[in-house]
Amino acid sequence: MIVVSDATPIISFLKINRLDILNKLFGEVLLPEAVYEELTSNSAF
Repeated sequence: MIVVSDATPIISFLKINRLDILNKLFGEVLLPEAVYEELTSNSAF
């Protein structure tokens, strides 16, 4: 299954060091360009 994600679940899983859960649940996670920019422009994540 392919899923398109916004930043909130990515940030939440990063905070608990479990980003792998998204891959296990969905296999492929696509990030829109705006979400990628939001995640990579903030060094706190």
